[in-house]
Amino acid sequence: MADINQFETALVNLAVNARDAMNGHGRLTIKVQKVDHVPAGSGRDLRQGDFVAISVSDTGCGIAAENLEAIFEPFYTTKEVGKGTGLGLSQVFGFARQSGGEVKVQSEVDIGSVFTLFLARAEHAATPEAVAADAETSAEARSIRVLVVEDNEILAQMTCELLNILGYHTTWAANATAALNLLAEDASRFDLVFSDVIMPGMSGIEFGELVRKRYPGLPVVLASGCNEVMAERGRHGFELIQKPYVSETLVRVFRKTMAEHLAAGRQAP
Repeated sequence: MADINQFETALVNLAVNARDAMNGHGRLTIKVQKVDHVPAGSGRDLRQGDFVAISVSDTGCGIAAENLEAIFEPFYTTKEVGKGTGLGLSQVFGFARQSGGEVKVQSEVDIGSVFTLFLARAEHAATPEAVAADAETSAEARSIRVLVVEDNEILAQMTCELLNILGYHTTWAANATAALNLLAEDASRFDLVFSDVIMPGMSGIEFGELVRKRYPGLPVVLASGCNEVMAERGRHGFELIQKPYVSETLVRVFRKTMAEHLAAGRQAP
């Protein structure tokens, strides 16, 4: 019983980590079973009930015991520089907790790892109305073209992949200057701009204000993992998504921002 898009993203994140841990050689196993409890987790006691356990196991390098406590923290990674963002397991943890479930890990160095997602078991299959609503949301997303502005190439790739999975059409710009050049060529190509705040050169806030001035009909959403920076600088009227983000947040904020811009355009003289 969970958001399908977030579940798919979590499963892909676990599978990608397993693949990387095996360095091209090994066995990836995904196992699904019904269980009658969720093990105790950080700040939570063992809970009885009807749950589904989804385990992703690999025969890779494993994780050292001293690192297990930190692996779900945002931007923590044991991969080489440029090989990962440290957001994958953070997304998995956030998704599990938001869904009322849990995620557990067992690992041995040079043996492999097992990550298990525990989620509440749905009592009934999805209704035709719910399936139709999901299809409508997907169709709506497919008509939205997003300019993603992010200087971290790995994070940009992950963000574009996530948005593409959700049905959005994405174009990536590595910095504000590149994004402004794309907009100058043809701003009508885009329905929304999604920009990082902390970037070399022009910041996301400065970039967003320029876009708002030059292309008043184009909504801008910002993203940042540095709360203290935003607290100091303020949001300047922009919607802000905190990193690491999940699909549900992106869809909700994008839809809200575009609806507000559409309403403002109708009210303009």
